[in-house]
Amino acid sequence: MIVITAPTGNIGRHLLPLLLASDGAHEEVRVIVRDPARLPRAVRERVEVVTGSHGDADVVDRAFEGADAVFWLVPPDASLTPDDAYRGFTRPAANALVTHGVGHVVGVSALGRGTPVADRAGLVTASLAMDDLIADTGVSYRALANPSFFENLLEEVDAIRERGVFTDAADADRKAPRVAVADIAAVAAGLLLERSWTGTDSVPVVGPQELSPNDLARIMTEQLGRPVRYAPQTFDELYADLVGYRLNEAFARGVVDMKRAKDEGLDAGVARTPGAAAPTTFEQWCVQVLKPAVLA
Repeated sequence: MIVITAPTGNIGRHLLPLLLASDGAHEEVRVIVRDPARLPRAVRERVEVVTGSHGDADVVDRAFEGADAVFWLVPPDASLTPDDAYRGFTRPAANALVTHGVGHVVGVSALGRGTPVADRAGLVTASLAMDDLIADTGVSYRALANPSFFENLLEEVDAIRERGVFTDAADADRKAPRVAVADIAAVAAGLLLERSWTGTDSVPVVGPQELSPNDLARIMTEQLGRPVRYAPQTFDELYADLVGYRLNEAFARGVVDMKRAKDEGLDAGVARTPGAAAPTTFEQWCVQVLKPAVLA
């Protein structure tokens, strides 16, 4: 039995079909979801559904009973502090993993462990602490260590469509790894279905290119057939914007600290061995995902 959290999210909606389509899957799939109606009917008919939040102790206790593996993804709650949003949310699940003797967990985490800025990287620091909490339960654990997602740009679709601009707080020329969520889902599916691995480790999941914001703007211009430019903002401007959206001030500071750490090289230095990089290029993602969204 594989338990999937956040099955309707960006990664989960790619992961579920991979698990259900696998010829080698002889086990059942159980999902934890607040609103089962958000699951496609074809999926809903093939999985066991536990309704509720996977941050709730009673929900994870029911969901983890008889489970062999769990896909763990925390949906960050911007009303909380970073530690409460990650470790606090995960603590009931950690207890349930021990209670039910779950053997394997694949979690969504971040790059940066072992770097000089990892202990002051805001949301990433909180995510790494969540990894430690899960690993301390004694399960075999693989933390998917991800950089920024291509899909973050979907939050900028209106600005790209209407003004030909996107905004971030990164240096315009700083190259960094990025990844498509579909590729994260593919790595997660492989680990969940073939569970010969043991112990605790991080698995970097990065795309084939190092890209700066200026690179993103150039590629979007080419693939969308319209000019797109990058408009950087300061970290203070970013913080003011986030607080203006009524985010918890500590959470907003966690976002800013994460962005600053990335600008200082948090995601740098990932070795890409032949055949190990996630396959989706930014050009492909623009054609398959961004362009339809901009033209909608």
